[in-house]
Amino acid sequence: MIVLTGGAGFIGSGFLWKLNQAGIKDILVVDNLAATEKWRNLAGKSFIDYIHKDKFLSLIESNKAPKPKKVIHLGACSSTTLQDADYFISNNYEYSKKIALWALRHKASFLYASSAATYGAGEYGYQDDQATTFKLRPLNMYGYSKQLFDLWVYHHKLEKKVTGIKFFNVFGPNEYHKGEMMSLVCKRFREVKATGTMKLFKSYRNDVPAGEQKRDFIYIKDAVEMMYFLFANPAKTGIFNMGTGEARSWNDVARSLFKALGIQGKIEYIDMPEILQEKYQYFTQANMDKLLKQKKYRCRALEDSVKDYAQYLEKNLYL
Repeated sequence: MIVLTGGAGFIGSGFLWKLNQAGIKDILVVDNLAATEKWRNLAGKSFIDYIHKDKFLSLIESNKAPKPKKVIHLGACSSTTLQDADYFISNNYEYSKKIALWALRHKASFLYASSAATYGAGEYGYQDDQATTFKLRPLNMYGYSKQLFDLWVYHHKLEKKVTGIKFFNVFGPNEYHKGEMMSLVCKRFREVKATGTMKLFKSYRNDVPAGEQKRDFIYIKDAVEMMYFLFANPAKTGIFNMGTGEARSWNDVARSLFKALGIQGKIEYIDMPEILQEKYQYFTQANMDKLLKQKKYRCRALEDSVKDYAQYLEKNLYL
């Protein structure tokens, strides 16, 4: 049996879709649907059962959880504005440790989600090796909670037993429930279509023009393909970056959406909330050498990804 935590979330449901495409249905989905529309991400998917994340943890702690063959742990709080550090520690760090130790006790492969948020301002680069990992200084509590777990893996010499994925800016279908954490394409799609205007944050650095803040944007369909390779090859252990390896600007994102909608479009630069100004990543770009040595893969160009995504948004479709 495969356990998939966060299976109703954005990346989790995307990976569930990929597993089903591969004919895999022996899956236990663990999540917290709460008062959200995340349940829509599960509709049409095949899995054997769904369990609330708190109930699942209690089953683990009482030794009543079913024996797993593989564990994919993607469940986490990914908010970059939430200020409750204790919640991040409990939900992202302590929960992850318990799931990992449970998987290892049963000799199950363990694949988990880390994040590019661990890289902070990028002052130590974006290399996914152990030496760099120990230097990193995340800019927000979400990134720090992910950093703590990466360090826990190394401190306990588990890097040859588990597989971690540092996701960069993943976007695409099934993210509509994420509120402020949705991608810009999803968040602004209806507004851009109605007004022809894309709103982007101003820059607060003299060396970075407005809209030229850059991120490594990877489409969900590409991300789950690379994830599946690691899932299918559990001997490929360690912590890996997952991005395209190419940083693109927010201006590029806006222009890609204008092109997908067939409009001229204009960009309006707006103030960034104060809570983000000192915690904002101005540049991310995955060094993909480590993963690409294992499996060569060419991601879609940003323009092609946005065009494909726009078709989903237009028709309110899910993966």
